[in-house]
Amino acid sequence: MLDTHTHAWGPPSEAHPWVNAALVDDVDGFDTHTVYTADRLRDDMDRTGVDEAVVVGYPLPEWTDNYYTRQVVADSDRLYGIVMVDPFAEGAADHLRECMAVDGVVGVRLGAACPYDRMWETFDPEATWLRDAIEERAFWEAAVETDAAVQILCDHRQLDQALELVEAYPGLTYLFDHFAHAGPGTPTGEGTFARFSDLAEYDGVAAKVSEMPHASDTAFPYEDMHDHVRWLVEEFGRERVIWGSDYPNVSDVATYGESLRWLDHVDGLSESDRTWITGRSFRRHVLE
Repeated sequence: MLDTHTHAWGPPSEAHPWVNAALVDDVDGFDTHTVYTADRLRDDMDRTGVDEAVVVGYPLPEWTDNYYTRQVVADSDRLYGIVMVDPFAEGAADHLRECMAVDGVVGVRLGAACPYDRMWETFDPEATWLRDAIEERAFWEAAVETDAAVQILCDHRQLDQALELVEAYPGLTYLFDHFAHAGPGTPTGEGTFARFSDLAEYDGVAAKVSEMPHASDTAFPYEDMHDHVRWLVEEFGRERVIWGSDYPNVSDVATYGESLRWLDHVDGLSESDRTWITGRSFRRHVLE
């Protein structure tokens, strides 16, 4: 069992102060310790039956400060890391190379759903800076050189921009987070969410069925989103559909166990399908 989307962070300090007020407010509402360290994450993994996990940088400090993610994955043989790099920043390519040189760091996350001037503070489906980032060729050359997986948080209404990026750099590995912020009322076979069909044409693209407790409008097992799961499996195949809990970000509405066990209730998925979705897909797509 490999959870491809978790978070962990250290306490604020003089060197790494917490500057993201919106996330500080969110953390106060989690059903976990305010400082959710990698040790606490591993304890919760053990209780839930999760063997390994990907720690996605949680930008309580300045959002490109990847110190904690780099530290915990270097110190653990159970954790992998996804960092955050500003592709427009001076030295972005070197920053990415430096992060990818850390054993256990496997990729970089782009917050396309965030306004560029309020990165990881709020969401705006009308943000278009991802399209401009395509021109940052030195950054993308570094991604290719280091075999960095590109994890994208975008709204389904921004999938056309993401498709342009994939078309420009088809040799990279891509992961799309959180149903692209689709909800139960978002149709699957038409409209903006259906752009996943175009993305599925590229072997390097995978869709993550992550943050389910927040995507759904109902309680566990979140049946109002099961059609979206089945549709993604049909489009991508089970080999490119990947589960992630988004724990402890979902702890305000769900336990860690619930953020995993909902998969047991999706009609039409076999045990073999679930084995792929909860670990094997990520290993083949990113780690092999």
